[in-house]
Amino acid sequence: MSEKLIVALDFSELGQAEKIVKRVAPLVKIFKIGKELFTAAGPKAVEMVHAHKCRVFLDLKFHDIPNTVSAACEAAAGLGVFMLNVHALGGKTMMMNAVQAVHKAAAEKKTAPTKVLGVTVLTSLTDRDLREVGISKKVEREVEDLAVLSQRCGLDGVVVSGQEVKKIRKIAGKNFLIVTPGVRPTWAAHGDQKRIITPKEAIGSGADFIVVGRPITQHPQPLAAVEKILKEIEG
Repeated sequence: MSEKLIVALDFSELGQAEKIVKRVAPLVKIFKIGKELFTAAGPKAVEMVHAHKCRVFLDLKFHDIPNTVSAACEAAAGLGVFMLNVHALGGKTMMMNAVQAVHKAAAEKKTAPTKVLGVTVLTSLTDRDLREVGISKKVEREVEDLAVLSQRCGLDGVVVSGQEVKKIRKIAGKNFLIVTPGVRPTWAAHGDQKRIITPKEAIGSGADFIVVGRPITQHPQPLAAVEKILKEIEG
């Protein structure tokens, strides 16, 4: 069993997602619920994962005015999710409000606060993509600056590609969480991810959690795929 592996439930139907949870829960204890599944099933998706005694990373990437994001984060924390994320580009006030919201929810429920992560630069984006939306910095520099801002705002960590993990770990220290999406085992197709890394490389570089989706969920034997990934990490 690994606490470092998060399986992405990128499905449009709750039943499909639950099939994967049932099959890999013996080895996986954290599942990512993103926009696709949450739009289709809402809080029932979170309840389903919790029913299997597993934790949820709610990957909705909140990005709106501070009051709206604060309310959304408080509601998400009220569902008992382990982690959620917000876009760091939403700014200082938005991120600080998000942190305050999850702590408020935790105080009311008398539980540990939901972890709040800052999304830096999506793993599908390149330097050219950033220029097209008016950001002149290179991806690496933009990620670093947003990670520093996230830490200053009291966030628990950031979501960054494997290529930036070492630098962020050096800048932010050992207690700042790093979640790395876009992870592809050596035997899997890259899909639409551009800044990819293998599970072993990501963990070795200092990532606390890696997110893997299609290499597991679209594999004929999902549990066997999980086992291969865990062996790759350990090996």
